[in-house]
Amino acid sequence: MLGMRLSARADYALRAAVVLAASTGDHTTAEQLAQAQQIPAKFLEAILTQLRRAGLVRSQRGPDGGFWLAKPASEISLADIIRAVDGQLVGVRGERPENLGYIGAAEPLQSVWIALRANERAILDEVTLAHIVTGVLPDRVRQLTDDPRAWA
Repeated sequence: MLGMRLSARADYALRAAVVLAASTGDHTTAEQLAQAQQIPAKFLEAILTQLRRAGLVRSQRGPDGGFWLAKPASEISLADIIRAVDGQLVGVRGERPENLGYIGAAEPLQSVWIALRANERAILDEVTLAHIVTGVLPDRVRQLTDDPRAWA
């Protein structure tokens, strides 16, 4: 069975971004984010740099410095964050599925990997930080999680 794997980097990036989205203040320091989510501070600093370079967060140095979202939480999808820190959503041996070549009986595997990526995108591109902060998830996500098989 295929299992989705989310890197620690992506998990930490998502958690930090959710805290920023939920923040009512002007900014949040890297130290505050690290403490709030129990993320190693040095690791988080590197992640925040990647998110800043991707245009998802902004930062300011100094006593009034910190981080905040670069655009509204409703405009930042979970996929945006994962791509910023980990690259493509689904890869096989580091390759994009459409670049793989299977022969013989294994040929349909390429279609399976592409379908898997399409389904992953259907969820991760639709769910935004605003959905997470409000706890109001899209209907498709709620329908999937209502199925007891999803939890097995």
